[in-house]
Amino acid sequence: MAAAADPQAPLRNFRASHEFFIGIDSDGCAFDTMELKQKECFIPNIIKYFGLAAVSKYARAAAEFVNLYSKWRGINRFPALTMALDLLAERPEVARRKFRVPSLEGVRRWIGRETKLSNSTLKAEVAATGDPDLVLAYDWSEAVNRAVGEVLCDVPPFPFVRESLERMAGKADVMVVSATPGDALHREWGEHGLAGFVALIAGQELGSKKEHLALAAGGRYDQRKVLMVGDAPGDRAAAEANGVLFYPIEPGREEESWQRFYEEALPRFFGGTYAGDYMNAQVARFEAILPDTPPWKSS
Repeated sequence: MAAAADPQAPLRNFRASHEFFIGIDSDGCAFDTMELKQKECFIPNIIKYFGLAAVSKYARAAAEFVNLYSKWRGINRFPALTMALDLLAERPEVARRKFRVPSLEGVRRWIGRETKLSNSTLKAEVAATGDPDLVLAYDWSEAVNRAVGEVLCDVPPFPFVRESLERMAGKADVMVVSATPGDALHREWGEHGLAGFVALIAGQELGSKKEHLALAAGGRYDQRKVLMVGDAPGDRAAAEANGVLFYPIEPGREEESWQRFYEEALPRFFGGTYAGDYMNAQVARFEAILPDTPPWKSS
């Protein structure tokens, strides 16, 4: 029997061509697509597939908090789903309606043992187990992907993204580091003529963002010459786990963040003066934006 193909081979086989490496997140970071995808594609299908119509107002608030307005912003769709359901189940308004929120224990067990949380690995798990929770989660995730394909088109990158990529050309190896499915990433980066600026587009099928950086950049570059650009705490965590630098694109201040990156941070990175006080100031401002407590709990 032939050995199974290694889905992470593109990362393991990555070769350094320049002195510097820059990883860039996509949704909500390079492209203003995050709110559109969540509010028009993800959340309506959460309500539909998991039978939440009776508590839709609270379900929507929980999912928006997790995916857009909290320190968990940008995490993989499957842990985000279970986290939103947990927040929903805790609301007293839901309990008073005697509504039972689905627990999705099968999905939680799968999340606990799988590092590459994607539709392809979930499909294989469905085939192997027939677990009804996994079947439902797979159907939901496929519906989300279809909705994204139908709704999302011609959303340009934020101002100064293209200019920044042009400035990186010839100086850094650039990789898309994302939890979004690869097909959507290739479509979005190709649609706007940005794919030619990146050496590799890594989506959820290739593992976590932490794995993307570790496998592609680990041991190939001086850690002080590796930078992760992202709009979520998970992007910062991936950078920290690999001992590399981080530049935040601040939610709600994306255009300002990219202009600062283009004019200040990127030249500093190439000049060796980004790390230290300057980076710490960027991160401190970023960390002050996203809470870990939902507004209905803190009010």
